[in-house]
Amino acid sequence: MPTRTSNPDWNAAVALGLVAALLFGAMAEPVDARPRKRDLEYLPAYALSPVAPTANGAIFQAANGYSALTNGSRAAMVGDLVTISLVERTQASKSNSASTDRSGELGLTPPSTGPLSLFKSTDASASGGATFDGKGSAAQSNQLNGEISVTIVRIFPNGTMLVRGEKLLTLNRGDENISLIGLIRQADIGPDNRVPSTRVADARITYSGKGEIARGSRQGWLNHFFSILSPF
Repeated sequence: MPTRTSNPDWNAAVALGLVAALLFGAMAEPVDARPRKRDLEYLPAYALSPVAPTANGAIFQAANGYSALTNGSRAAMVGDLVTISLVERTQASKSNSASTDRSGELGLTPPSTGPLSLFKSTDASASGGATFDGKGSAAQSNQLNGEISVTIVRIFPNGTMLVRGEKLLTLNRGDENISLIGLIRQADIGPDNRVPSTRVADARITYSGKGEIARGSRQGWLNHFFSILSPF
């Protein structure tokens, strides 16, 4: 009688189980402290090298990082830091309703005597009606609070500044990522170098995460597949 260890079917099942375990282990998203790859779109900008003074005999050189005394320590050059206060809050709602009512009636009275008195007057009447009532409503709200420090990437001739940056947080059970890019005005920069996100034009703000917590809040791939195919 062959033993379990010498059974070819048993050995194949064990090998298949080991291969499946290795595949699922490779597909699992590890949570460790290794640095993640940076998104090239949100790379910080660093201060430019000082320009050599022009030998024109003048004492004042506007190109050498000039900043008025009234500006204080406000960010005004490429590479300076600006803190964006995230105060995003949007809310939208929509509702509509419609109703219709329509009715009609038609009656024909045939003659009661003579050769045309073929049917009764009650047999030559018709009536109809139609009603409709429909309602619909939708509501959506979003809120995001926090702060993120970004760098000035470019200063345009009209005084607006392109800022961008991201914040990467690696926690014990997942990663958090906050990215921002947009345009700000120099006049909107406060004395503490803070700008509310409502003052950022063409803003692209991304807040996302991955890891065990993020996976736990997502639908499984099999359920997601059947939800796409389901007509209900």
